[in-house]
Amino acid sequence: MDQGVQNFPGLAGGGALAAQRNRVLRNTYWLLALSMVPTVLGAWVGMSIGINRILTPGIGLIVFLAGAFGFMFAIEKFKNSAAGVPILLGFTFFMGIMLSRLLAVVLGMGNGASLVMMAFAGTGAIFLGMATLSSVVKRDLSNMAKFMFIGVILLLVASIANFFIQSSALMITLSVLAIGIFSFFILYDLKRVQDGEETNYITATLGVYLSIYNVFQSLLALFGIAGGSDD
Repeated sequence: MDQGVQNFPGLAGGGALAAQRNRVLRNTYWLLALSMVPTVLGAWVGMSIGINRILTPGIGLIVFLAGAFGFMFAIEKFKNSAAGVPILLGFTFFMGIMLSRLLAVVLGMGNGASLVMMAFAGTGAIFLGMATLSSVVKRDLSNMAKFMFIGVILLLVASIANFFIQSSALMITLSVLAIGIFSFFILYDLKRVQDGEETNYITATLGVYLSIYNVFQSLLALFGIAGGSDD
């Protein structure tokens, strides 16, 4: 057997690459699952302390942008060290606190609990669909990713603008677009891991987590606007 591997070094190299890809993908899934724990905890803490009463919408936006970009900078800096995972988990706790502001509004509706469960189920279905698709799609998605990234920038600008405009119609439009764009990024990020283009599971987890977070948040906002009930 060893002699056969020596005669075909390409097979040994290919096997090592496949093992590395599987290891990164497996670690990404595990860390992604773990990251949901501090997210839920953060959301619970945020609602318990009444984050909406503490932070005005304007200050909340500033805190979110500063905190999110600060954490992402730190994660990128320490992604190859032992501090990378704790920083990522701290980031997901922070994101849970920020999510509690929307959760509190939706849960305050008569059918709020069912809307949250619908958003959760929808996000899970999208993730499973994109994860399955990532193992099937063979084409290079890099060109599409460039256009989608431009879409993310436009979404961010439009979302900040809508903070001042407060248009429900624009919010619905942005939520639908966000669901489509970030669903694609779940597919894209997982495929990059499977293709061996992304070899750092912390970076991969961050990308997929942000996409899942945005899909859930967009579904929650969409259901809250379209299907919310005061009864």
